Amino acid sequence: MNKKHEEGFMGSVRTWLRGIGLAAAAAAAFLGVSAPTPARAQGTIKIGILHSLSGTMAISETTLKDVMLMLIEEQNKKGGLLGKKLEPVVVDPASNWPLFAEKARQLISVDKVAVVFGCWTSVSRKSVLPVFEELNSILFYPVQYEGEESSKNVFYTGAAPNQQAIPAVDYLMSKEGGSVKRWVLAGTDYVYPRTTNKILEAYLKSKGVAPEDIMINYTPFGHSDWQNIVAEIKKFGSAGKKTAVVSTINGDANVPFYKELGNQGIKATDIPVVAFSVGEEELAGLDTKPLVGHLAAWNYFESIKTPANTAFIKEWHAFTKKPKRTTNDPMEASYIGFNMWVKAVQKAGTTDPTKVIDAMIGVTVPNLTGGYATMMPNHHITKPVFIGEIKGDGQFNVVWKTPGEVVAQEWSPYLEGSKDLIADWRHPLFCGNFNVVTGKCGGASK
Repeated sequence: MNKKHEEGFMGSVRTWLRGIGLAAAAAAAFLGVSAPTPARAQGTIKIGILHSLSGTMAISETTLKDVMLMLIEEQNKKGGLLGKKLEPVVVDPASNWPLFAEKARQLISVDKVAVVFGCWTSVSRKSVLPVFEELNSILFYPVQYEGEESSKNVFYTGAAPNQQAIPAVDYLMSKEGGSVKRWVLAGTDYVYPRTTNKILEAYLKSKGVAPEDIMINYTPFGHSDWQNIVAEIKKFGSAGKKTAVVSTINGDANVPFYKELGNQGIKATDIPVVAFSVGEEELAGLDTKPLVGHLAAWNYFESIKTPANTAFIKEWHAFTKKPKRTTNDPMEASYIGFNMWVKAVQKAGTTDPTKVIDAMIGVTVPNLTGGYATMMPNHHITKPVFIGEIKGDGQFNVVWKTPGEVVAQEWSPYLEGSKDLIADWRHPLFCGNFNVVTGKCGGASK
């Protein structure tokens, strides 16, 4: 970390600590960098890749397997890591949530991987979490999620709610975003949409939105018959108040959902949809012309013009041999996580999980949008937030962005059981749910 970014990181930490009332807990200790031990060129370093290559989530997760293979290949071209080549170990948990845990155990105990990059849905992450904690291994999780978690063994490189969902709602509430007054919270029926919508419902009510102006709907994974639901959304939006849909619909259910919006003539000028799980990869399978103007909130878009992103896209096209294959936000989160892990291993001089976990805090690497990502003491990274409009070619035009990187709130200040909690994985706290009121590790007071 150079001096400029170290100062910026320390400023972020001080802001984070002030916000939780713990400014006295100075954050100098974790920035020390120890000299790496000599490399040993014996064997390979195995890297687990745990993404669904079949089932309902394959539409989203297959790309993350491919980008990990690209990153590993590029690192090997640079000479590998600690004098060893990196060896990917790919498994397919097949969109089967209990199978994720079995495959994680296989990767750690049988294949002896040093780290795992994987999962998309929160239910898959929740499934593997006890395995990583029991076996003291490391998971890099690259997808936006609901927060309300911080594990010693997980590094969250996707967005927390205040790095995606809350800014999206703020944008839609603003005059620039349409001054929305009525809200449809539509999601797939599992933990991420339900918890995110619980946070958003509390946030909307704190902003003066009446309960009757909030409609909440859940559908199962792979849901395909959207006619009645879209008709209900259309009716809900006809009450004379500007209405928007906040979508946490995941996986291949997005294809018939967006098709039905087009079928029923719902345009972005009438009822805009802002999605948290629809990016360039999902739009590649759709006729996007009827969807022009609908929105997505992410921390990266392929259309953002920076030298780093241009180089990344070029490398992606060369690796896949498909010059039209898109990039997306979870790919960038995978890129950031992989580069952070490489840097932490170099810093620790070993792939030993305990030492790498300690070395990760404070690691800073460039993102693809012109800024830097820093791993904070809560095991989440700093991220910019962008709102993009869908264009006819399946790309996004950025219409709004935060002025800089946002520090993640792993525990929501809008939920009663969470507002007093923080995570800090440095000595002496070393706790994922420290209660700043009771001064105890272990969560909300009973």
